[in-house]
Amino acid sequence: MRTRIALIGSTGSIGRQVVNVAARYPDLFEIVCIAANTGGEAFFEQMQTLSPAFAVLRTEGENTGAPRGVRFERGEAAFEEACAYPSADVFFIAVTGFAGLKAALLAAGTGKRVALANKECLVAGGTLVMAAAKKSGAEIVPVDSEHSALWQCLSFDRGAPFSKLILTASGGALRDVPLEKLGGMTAKDALAHPNWDMGAKITIDCATMLNKGFEVIEAMHLYNAPLDKIEVVMHRESIVHSLVAFADGAVLAQMSYPSMELPIQLALTYPARLKANVAPLDLAALGALHFSAPDPARYPCFTLALGCARAGGDLPCALNGAGEVAVCAFLQGRIRYTRIAEIVEGVLSGMQPRPAESYVLLRETDARARSAARALL
Repeated sequence: MRTRIALIGSTGSIGRQVVNVAARYPDLFEIVCIAANTGGEAFFEQMQTLSPAFAVLRTEGENTGAPRGVRFERGEAAFEEACAYPSADVFFIAVTGFAGLKAALLAAGTGKRVALANKECLVAGGTLVMAAAKKSGAEIVPVDSEHSALWQCLSFDRGAPFSKLILTASGGALRDVPLEKLGGMTAKDALAHPNWDMGAKITIDCATMLNKGFEVIEAMHLYNAPLDKIEVVMHRESIVHSLVAFADGAVLAQMSYPSMELPIQLALTYPARLKANVAPLDLAALGALHFSAPDPARYPCFTLALGCARAGGDLPCALNGAGEVAVCAFLQGRIRYTRIAEIVEGVLSGMQPRPAESYVLLRETDARARSAARALL
């Protein structure tokens, strides 16, 4: 019997790669539900090619254009139904940003496998998501390349003991730009990631290393790890995706050429490892691999994220909301690159942490942070 997938965020970079993985093994996987925000040509093409039982656009509009046999709905209620679609065996959460928190909470409440490719849901509401999964018995599977690497090094056991989790960071597209020239970098410059092909928002977050700060917070929730047991090292080549240190002094690393299809596929097939669209490593051709400590002067967003990780509560949620607004403004050419960190810091300086007790509270925090960021623009 094929594993039935509900793909939430089907038209984004991760969503399209999930479709590729499912197409590679049609005898193993069937995408029975797809959901996206605004749709477009890509979404309607997916309805045609995948023929899911249920297709949803979160934005309101006319329910037209669906092929025969596909139930097509629009709106928030339909989106919520997709996120807990009863016929699915696996929920693949590939929605970006704070918008993915509701999807993750609903999926976690089903008691089924939830493949999380949305790090922001754990940054903003990790306590709620993990509590929902624990209550229902849902299995949370990490899809981020770094967190998949940690999971693999822990033998697919997020509860396994360790001494330290070591996340690697490429440094992004602007890692070699002199500090005094960063203010003049354009969105085109920052989007030219040397190793990875990702969506625009996450690529900018890689350049600022806000993304790596998010991954630290994500690791705290996924692996029940205190901040002092998580380390970040720069690794230009993006071959070692993360490492785990153990009590006896051993350190295990997961290595591969940069590709999101490997962690995407593994989230669906583990413990089995099947052939993926990733070339085997040629160790002799790689040459030296380099590691170093992050430079706080180059990556102030990373320092801000670590501060939010220490403070806890709803501050990580505010961090995410402010970051989304600032990065969007940079991508639109409205602010300089260096203003991203300034805006995020300005928002955080005006907020005190509150317990992250409910989705409603976090939604309010997200709205406040966005409003404050827009005011600073």
